[in-house]
Amino acid sequence: MREREWDMKIITFTVPCYNSEAYMKNCIESLLPGGEDVEIIIVNDGSTDGTGEIADDYASRYPGIVKAIHQENGGHGEGVNTGLRNAAGLYYKVVDSDDWLDTDGMLKVLSKLKELHEKGTALDMMVCNYVYEHSSDNSSHVVNYKYVLPQNRVFGWDEIGNFKPTQYLLMHSVIYRTELLRLCGLVLPKHTFYVDNLFVYNPLPYVRTIYYMNIDLYRYFIGREDQSVNEKNMIKRIDQQIRVNKLMIDAYNSYDYLPSRRLANYMRSYLSMMMTISSVFLQISATKEDLQKKAELWSYLKKSNEMLYYRLRYRFLGTISNPYGKVGRKITIQLYRLLRRIYKFN
Repeated sequence: MREREWDMKIITFTVPCYNSEAYMKNCIESLLPGGEDVEIIIVNDGSTDGTGEIADDYASRYPGIVKAIHQENGGHGEGVNTGLRNAAGLYYKVVDSDDWLDTDGMLKVLSKLKELHEKGTALDMMVCNYVYEHSSDNSSHVVNYKYVLPQNRVFGWDEIGNFKPTQYLLMHSVIYRTELLRLCGLVLPKHTFYVDNLFVYNPLPYVRTIYYMNIDLYRYFIGREDQSVNEKNMIKRIDQQIRVNKLMIDAYNSYDYLPSRRLANYMRSYLSMMMTISSVFLQISATKEDLQKKAELWSYLKKSNEMLYYRLRYRFLGTISNPYGKVGRKITIQLYRLLRRIYKFN
């Protein structure tokens, strides 16, 4: 008989923390009901408040489940890297310290992952829904994939449908097989925001088997002033967004072979959205320097892959990203603000 599966950790949850003492307990408490099936790695990324003490307290109270790791500040990406380097779970998921998981949903996902593993199914990626939790008006908005992905069975890329622009796979919605992340050599850059896009994007060509559960698992908190997706912060950190964009372009260009035409279409579409986001914020800033950065970003794409450039530049999002003149930029910004009011994505 094989080594009994209960002796293994089904999933490692990594919780990167930087000065998170005000909210990290809610996150950790939502993961603890997983019991011995889960490993919770709290990465204290050079915090200057009580984050480290809280991490150590949980580790002492839940030995064998919670592990506290303290490191010099390296940014969110290095927290994810540290968790992956130390992960013992068959699967790996990042849960940001101001977010949380639905407990009932988590237990259902754990049960399914155990069931599939015991049957010998080599699942590469589990997908679940995520929920925007808006602090400004206490509203919520679910992002699901029920009309895009087959439900409750293993499938591959050739069976996926068309994703809407508001429906892409984000770090919140995916659970990767740990060894797959190591196999693809995933290492996120230090001191860089928005690397969650690299986390979910770069491993996709290595994925062969997918499973979608129509469960509202991840609760994504929106509303803190210091949050990276806050509009002012995105403009302030636009150079980091551009860096991530370029790394995604490099990643796409590095693949000699993509296993599915539908996956290739999806990856181009995702990259198009990221180019649009950077371009819109550079236009909101509208300084001469930032408008030049927008031109340079699109030039970088064209020089690295001219065919990809034309595919992205002359599709709908690419046209929005590159309007003509001040009037065109004003229309683009108004469209962005309308979509933000409707979907409340930051």
